[in-house]
Amino acid sequence: MQYIGSNNFYFRRYMTDIAISPCLLADLTDLREIAIEAYNDHYTYLWHDGGAWYLNRCFSEEVLRDDLAHPNASYFMIQYKDEPVGFMKYNKNKALEGYTDEECLELERLYLVDRASGIGIGKLAVDFTVQYALESGKRVVWLKAMDSSRSVDFYEQNGFVRWGTDELDFEQMKEIYRGMVIMKRDIA
Repeated sequence: MQYIGSNNFYFRRYMTDIAISPCLLADLTDLREIAIEAYNDHYTYLWHDGGAWYLNRCFSEEVLRDDLAHPNASYFMIQYKDEPVGFMKYNKNKALEGYTDEECLELERLYLVDRASGIGIGKLAVDFTVQYALESGKRVVWLKAMDSSRSVDFYEQNGFVRWGTDELDFEQMKEIYRGMVIMKRDIA
């Protein structure tokens, strides 16, 4: 792992082809485009409307602009061979049952486009997240994953354990797909 910049979180380059860097307001258009592409590649089956309502709710320009300005949120762009292929969103202080805000980092989103799947980028993104959490003084990284997706297996292979369940209550979502698995990984 090679660090570039004065602060380790400003830019990290893994190998020579994969880069993870923070998203700034100037990256809003690229972030929105990659978020929509990645979401459409993996999650349209969840929705009666193909995900249009959710995309507007989470990835409109206004929502992303507000989220990028929120002090508890951090977005990171993932690039492969200098092309955006995914992104991550962290909630830097968000408690998990049994833990305090200060102890926890929530990995709210880790989305990759189809063409970036299966080449090790997801594992490197998880490793980056764990390192970020450690350097931020956290004890736990946690997330919610759709119980209908293969991401649960991916996170288990990367050191996460099932911690609980949740259910989404979005009317636009097909009932059969509303289940979530809460997962955590102890890091300290």
